[in-house]
Formats: sequence, C-alpha cells, structure tokens
Amino acid sequence: MKKGLTKLSQKIGFTETEIKVIIFLLVIFSIGFGYKYFFIDKNNTVYKEFDYSKQDSIFYAAVRKDSLSNLNKINNRKRVDYKQEVLDFNKSNVDKQHKNKKIELNSADARALKSIPGIGEKTAKNIIKYRTDNNGIKKIKELLKIKGIGQIKFTKIKKYLYIEK
Repeated sequence: MKKGLTKLSQKIGFTETEIKVIIFLLVIFSIGFGYKYFFIDKNNTVYKEFDYSKQDSIFYAAVRKDSLSNLNKINNRKRVDYKQEVLDFNKSNVDKQHKNKKIELNSADARALKSIPGIGEKTAKNIIKYRTDNNGIKKIKELLKIKGIGQIKFTKIKKYLYIEK
C-alpha cells in the first residue's frame, strides 16, 4: 500500500498525507450519501402546512397604522445641523470660546479650572491643593511643579490663565 501511495503521490503531485486525507473524505462522503439515500425513509416524513395569512394581515395592519404615526413624529422632530454640532467640539472652536475668557489662577474654583481644555478633575484638585499649600501661585510657570502638568500640557493651558498681581 505504501509503495502504491508513493507512486500515486508522484503522479498526482500530492504528498502521502494529503492523499490519505482525500481518500478519508471521499469514504466519509460516500458513507453519508449512502446512509441518506438508502436508510432514511422519505415516504414516512410528514410535512405540515401552516396558514399564516391571519397573522400576516394583523401584522401589516399594525405596520400601516404605526408607519403613519412614526411619519408624523419624524416630521415634527427638531432638525439638527450636524456640521455645526461637530464644529462646536472642534479644537479651534474651543480656543475661540476661551479666547476672551481667561481664568485667574489664584481665585478659580475646580469647576472653572475644569472648563479649560486639558484640565480634568484630578488636575484641577492638584492645582487648588498646590495653591493652598503655597499661599497662592506667584508665576504661571509654577504649574510645572504640579503633578499631572508637564511641559506639553503647560504650553496648551497657559494661554487660558493669568495671575492677578
């Protein structure tokens, strides 16, 4: 058998393992087809017929009724300008909103500090803690000593802050 498979594999171009797998699959396929064809009795299978026309008519009547009310809801819905909504969250718009609104660093509460892009709740609390521990902030550069504020964040937020002297 091994000699025959070697010659067959040389003729076909498959390896011996591939030929064994192909033969196995062919045998299994033949057994399955034979079982289905010879042993499963087709005449004893009972197929039931169902009449869904009553349920369909109820469904379609409900759909027609709902579609009219949904159409009215859609027409009465508030129209949204999605381009403007996206632009409202654009970084350049945030800069424009804060351009004229600078925050005094020594008197700002956590809410005002969080309104600055790049400052979250923890950073705002750290700024307030540093400010109270050191009797206020004398120079804006002191923000670099606060945990959570590095050089990059500092350059982004310094344009929104000032210190009243």
